[in-house]
Amino acid sequence: MKHPHYDLDIPNEGSLHLIENEKDACGVGFVANIHGKRSRDILDMAICGVCSVQHRGAVDADRVTGDGSGVLTQIPYDVLLPEVEKLGHALDHPMDLAVGVFFLPNEPMEVMRIHLLTESILRYRGIKALGWRDVPVNPNELGEKARRTMPLIQQLFLERPEEMGDHEFERQLYLVRRELAIKTREQKLTNFYVASLSHRTIVYKALLLPSSLQKFYTDLQQDEYETSLALFHQRFSTNTFPTWALSHPFRMLAHNGEINTVRGNRNWLASRTSDFESELWAGDEHLLKKLVDANSSDSASLDQALELLVLSGRSPTHALAMLVPSAYGIDPGTSPELKAFYEFHSCFSEPWDGPAALVMTDGTRVAAGLDRNGLRPSRWKLTEDGIFALGSEVGIIHLDDSKVIRKGRLAPGEILEVDTSKGRVRFNEEIKAELAARQPYGEWLKNRTQLTALAPNPPKDDLDILTLSQKQAAFGWTKEELDFSLIPMLQKGEESVYSMGDDVALSILSTRPRLLPSYFKQTFAQVTNPPIDPIRERAVMSLDVVLGWQRNLLDESPDHAKVVHLTSPFLFENELEKLKSLPDYSCRTLDMTWPVSEGPAGLKAAIVRLCHEAGRAVQDDVSILILSDRAVDHDRVAVPVLLAVGAVHQHLNRKQVRMRLSIVADTAEARDTHQMATLFGFGASAVCPYLAFDTIHEALEADKTARKPQLEGIEYTKALTNFRKALEKGVLKIMSKMGISVLSSYTGAQIFEAVGIGKEVIDFCFTGTPSQIGGIGFADIAEESLARHALGFSQPVPEGAGAEEAKPGPVDLGDPGFYRPRQKGEMHAITGPVIKNFHTFVKTGAPEDYQKYVSSQLENTPVALKDLLEFVPSPDGPIPIEEVEPIEDIRVRFTTAAMSLGAISPEAHEALAIAMNRI
Repeated sequence: MKHPHYDLDIPNEGSLHLIENEKDACGVGFVANIHGKRSRDILDMAICGVCSVQHRGAVDADRVTGDGSGVLTQIPYDVLLPEVEKLGHALDHPMDLAVGVFFLPNEPMEVMRIHLLTESILRYRGIKALGWRDVPVNPNELGEKARRTMPLIQQLFLERPEEMGDHEFERQLYLVRRELAIKTREQKLTNFYVASLSHRTIVYKALLLPSSLQKFYTDLQQDEYETSLALFHQRFSTNTFPTWALSHPFRMLAHNGEINTVRGNRNWLASRTSDFESELWAGDEHLLKKLVDANSSDSASLDQALELLVLSGRSPTHALAMLVPSAYGIDPGTSPELKAFYEFHSCFSEPWDGPAALVMTDGTRVAAGLDRNGLRPSRWKLTEDGIFALGSEVGIIHLDDSKVIRKGRLAPGEILEVDTSKGRVRFNEEIKAELAARQPYGEWLKNRTQLTALAPNPPKDDLDILTLSQKQAAFGWTKEELDFSLIPMLQKGEESVYSMGDDVALSILSTRPRLLPSYFKQTFAQVTNPPIDPIRERAVMSLDVVLGWQRNLLDESPDHAKVVHLTSPFLFENELEKLKSLPDYSCRTLDMTWPVSEGPAGLKAAIVRLCHEAGRAVQDDVSILILSDRAVDHDRVAVPVLLAVGAVHQHLNRKQVRMRLSIVADTAEARDTHQMATLFGFGASAVCPYLAFDTIHEALEADKTARKPQLEGIEYTKALTNFRKALEKGVLKIMSKMGISVLSSYTGAQIFEAVGIGKEVIDFCFTGTPSQIGGIGFADIAEESLARHALGFSQPVPEGAGAEEAKPGPVDLGDPGFYRPRQKGEMHAITGPVIKNFHTFVKTGAPEDYQKYVSSQLENTPVALKDLLEFVPSPDGPIPIEEVEPIEDIRVRFTTAAMSLGAISPEAHEALAIAMNRI
């Protein structure tokens, strides 16, 4: 298959490579004359800067093809206006010129179709096309791979319509690009990309090393090329296919880092488009739909979001503060007005979370910012003659230090701005004070409902142990789960500590019914992307949640604050009841059960019903949707809560109405941190694990012969508080492994990979989630749900006289051995016989002992996918040893370098060095 952005073969569908998993880390920066004075020197410094961060990029084995580099500058009038004149046109004013940079296919017929389509859209907008120019380039500067994929690069010159202002002209050019993107997609015109289309800025970027950028684009060699600002970027695309289109800078942004929550951010932005309304767009809001391409990079998606906000009337600094907010809650110096600014925007915008050093420009203002954790470097200097330079490292831009009057670095969450139209530099405090004063945000926040955390109600007096055990069995609870998971949470307010590794059989290979969350594996930060420490960095993390309608992203009003604010996503039952009773919010509860009599077919029908009912809830202005499985009994079986949440979330996303309401799960199934994380990751905003509360009550009320000694002296209220605290700590730990700080960003981000779930289920309920091997479908999930339900409700309900005395005893929950090996329990990779035989073989080295070890391992398989692999012998027999590459040639390619300094210990380095020296 072909990459969607350029003509390069990538692995076929069904391979383990997924475009959305691509990562990158880069060098980035900008140079500007704060007084807006254009000069060739600014471009030279930018090119020097990008060449100086070449080591932060990557190079192919051909030593010429890079991962991409480029510069974004103001339009160089002295270079391009003569080209306009060559086309037979003269402009009254240079600012009337707009320039588009197009990456086009190398097929003449397709180029002609794109030209005609572009020009027809321009005519409709009343914008005059002055002509196309082939950008002069030197392909000899490219590596073989880059040359093979090189697009036709053309510039399109445009003239501003009479009496059209600067901002309106820029918006019209943006709409031209949006309409062009939509129509080329509809007409299946591929290998097409607009690098820039603006009357202020222009982008020169390519798939090459920075040292070749100026040699490749001869425009950049012209002495007449003058600009007062320039962004630069060198890309390092780890585990990815380099691409012309995904090289930076984009239309406004250059970015070093990774947006870990990008899948959720894209989904939320797509759903928000249905509410887009602004007088600035004058009825063209329909062109803002399908704004983000799922096949683009995280940086490209962030660029699209920032560009939308800026063109819709916000400043670059305002857009950055909205999408990449600081950890404002931890700074005691944060003013009430600034705190109100951030809290107001959190009512309708979630952070784009992850390590990020950002520089962006609208053509006159350049802004730079860091993520809340400051996980990417950003250093700056200001000279006495008004040159401001910022970059990923100190010294990458050659400045005379004797002229430097101020220097520093961006701290976590800070923003700065160079405004060339006003000749000033503004730093974090000034910028944020101005943002905080834009509107009476504190007054508007009075419309927000604060649902204060409540102490749990006293335990129920009428707890029915039989009914409790029936529901526990029906929802897959086990004795070992109570002992190894729940009891320690009640005792200490945290999860139990286990040794690393999970050697239990994958759910798809298990011999027992497993809950659906166990089919999902958490992804984690790796390669260029650091996780964060949820203990030491707890101050920058947040579990705050807002419930309700998240309104129009393009506007601000008091109504935007009409949401419910929670400080914890885990609700006690009295908190859920209070939520239902709030006067200003419409809550609706949907039943997520189906009749046992309908058999396996009933599950899919129940899912479809839930989706339709959720759609009706939106039409009825419901703002909080509660999915509940409390109706489970002998005759009704529960839809797996994760399946229900995922299906409703994706259905409302597809209808682009997801922002109209929040999903709350009222469930007996969820009780551990992984299950909670999957619910949040697939769209739930809050969870009430009501059966866990009843189970805690039962454990505390058990008679002395059955009561766990660890629970002595723990009261019900304390136990529930500890349970909630343990869940909160556990979810923070899971978020931190992916480098995510804020639950609102984690919600809906789908940061999981499915192992053993079929395409039909993924497409309907977990759209976009990787599931590389396929697996179970709705029928299989239904059968497992029915099997669990039968364990709890297999005995008939006594009726008539003496029914109470005829009740059976509590259901035995069993001990399946998911946490540790048990006889006739779940398969484990490491068991007592395996360890014993391994130690014996290590001591003796005897072949027969090795065979015993192998046999004990094979008795436990399959527990992992590798256990399903078999060697397929060659039909031609063994390859002659003389045709095999010599060991000596293979060994010289071994490398033991760590991914980064500190990734492994000095002792590990020494051990590896000794090993390398020996071989």
